[in-house]
Amino acid sequence: MSGKQPDLMGFLAVFCGPVLISSLVCLHPFLMSLLLHRWFPPPSKKSVIIPVPKNNNPSCLNDYRPVALTSIVMKVFEGLVKNFISSSIPDTLDPLQFAYRPNRSTDDAISHILHSSLTHIDSNNRNYVRLLFIDYSSAFNTIVPITLASKLMDLGLNSSLCNWILDFLTGRPQVVKVGQFTSNSITLNVGAPQGCVLSPLLYSLYTHDCVSSHSSTSIIKFADDTVVLGLISNNNETAYLDEVEKLTSWCQDNCLSLNVSKTKELIVDFRKRQQGPYTPLMISGTPVERVSSFKYLGVNISEDLTWTTHIQTQVNKARQRLYHLRQLRKFRVSPAILKTFYSGAIESVLTQCISVWYGNSSSQDCKALQRVVRLAERISGSALPSLQDIYLKRCKSRAVKIIKDSIHPSNHLFTLLPSGKRFRSLMSKTERLRRSFFPQAIRLLNSKPAS
Repeated sequence: MSGKQPDLMGFLAVFCGPVLISSLVCLHPFLMSLLLHRWFPPPSKKSVIIPVPKNNNPSCLNDYRPVALTSIVMKVFEGLVKNFISSSIPDTLDPLQFAYRPNRSTDDAISHILHSSLTHIDSNNRNYVRLLFIDYSSAFNTIVPITLASKLMDLGLNSSLCNWILDFLTGRPQVVKVGQFTSNSITLNVGAPQGCVLSPLLYSLYTHDCVSSHSSTSIIKFADDTVVLGLISNNNETAYLDEVEKLTSWCQDNCLSLNVSKTKELIVDFRKRQQGPYTPLMISGTPVERVSSFKYLGVNISEDLTWTTHIQTQVNKARQRLYHLRQLRKFRVSPAILKTFYSGAIESVLTQCISVWYGNSSSQDCKALQRVVRLAERISGSALPSLQDIYLKRCKSRAVKIIKDSIHPSNHLFTLLPSGKRFRSLMSKTERLRRSFFPQAIRLLNSKPAS
C-alpha cells in the first residue's frame, strides 16, 4: 500500500473506487445538479500538492512535478464529465495530438515523426529535416480558465458545462506537503491541477488550435510534449523558422511559457556535401541548443537515425533489474512468478516502442538485447519470447489497429490494391525507410497466408 496516496478524506482509491461506482445511481441527481447550476462544491476544490521527483537526483524545484491529491468522490464525477466531453467533440479535432485519445500511443507519435522525416529525405538526397523539441514551463499550471472556457464554447460544448469547468478551475485552495510539513493555504485562479482526471483532456483542448500553418511543417503533440517538424528542401528554411516564430507567438497569446534552456533542436541531414551552415534558431532572443540525440517519449532519437544510444540505455536499465530477478530466485519464488516479474519489469523496458526502432537496429545491437533475454531465461528457468517475435507481433497488431481506425493520421498509408487482398507497398530508395515501421508492417500484412 505504500505506493498509494489516500485522498483528502483519507480513503484509498483501490478500496473506495468500486463502492463509489456502485453508488453513482444515488449520486447522479446531485452530480447533474452541479452541472446545471454551473457550480463545483468549494470544499471539493481543495488539493494537497505532493512534489514528485522527475529524476533520480533532483537538484532544483524544476526537477519536481507538482501532483495534486484531490477528493476521490469528485474524481469519479470528473470521469463522467470527461467521458461526456470526449463524446461531444469531433473525432477529427487536432489529429496530431496523440495523447488522451483511443487507439493512440507514443509509438504513433514517434512513428509519424520518423516516417515523415525518412520519406522526405528519401524523395531527394538534397533534402534534410529540422526537429525542434519544445519544453514548456509548468504547462498545466499556466492554463487560463476563461480562455479555455471560450475555446470550449467555440467547439460547440454546452455553455452550462463550459461555465462549470470555469468554476471547477477557479478559486482552488491548495497547500504543499513535504513529509510532515504543510505550507499555508493559497487560492489559485489559474491552471489545471496535475492529478485531476479532467486536466489532461482540458490541456489537449486548450492547445487544439496550435497547429501548423505550412505544408512543409508539422506540429506533433503528445500531451505537452511538442515537436515542430520542418521538412527542408533547396536549403529553404523560411517556413520552418516562421512556424517556430508563430508557435512562440501562440504561446505568448495563450500564457504558456517556453523553457528555452530545455528546448532542443536535432537536425537530420544525410547530404554528403552540406550546402552551407544552418540558420541559427532563436526563441525570444535566446539561441536554441542543437543536440545529436534527444530522448522523446522514452526513446532516444539520434541525428543519424540509428538506435545504438537508445538500445544501450535500455540494455543497461534492464541489466540492473536482473538483480531483482536473481533475488526472487534466491527466495525460491515459483517460475511462473519469476516469468511475470520479467515480463513486467525487464521485457517492458527492452520492448518499449519496439515497433518504432527495432527494424532499423544493427545486428550487434539486436544481439545485445537478446543477451539480456537469454540471461533472464537462465535465471528464471523458463523459456521467454524472443524480441524478434515480439517485434513482428506488435508491428502486425499496430498495423491492424491503424487500418481499422479511419481517422488515424497514418490510416492513408495502408491502401488496398484492386484485388482487395494485399496492400500497396510504400516505395523506398534507402534501407532506412524500407526497414522502418510502415513499410515493414505492410510487408508483414502482405506475407500473411490467405485464409
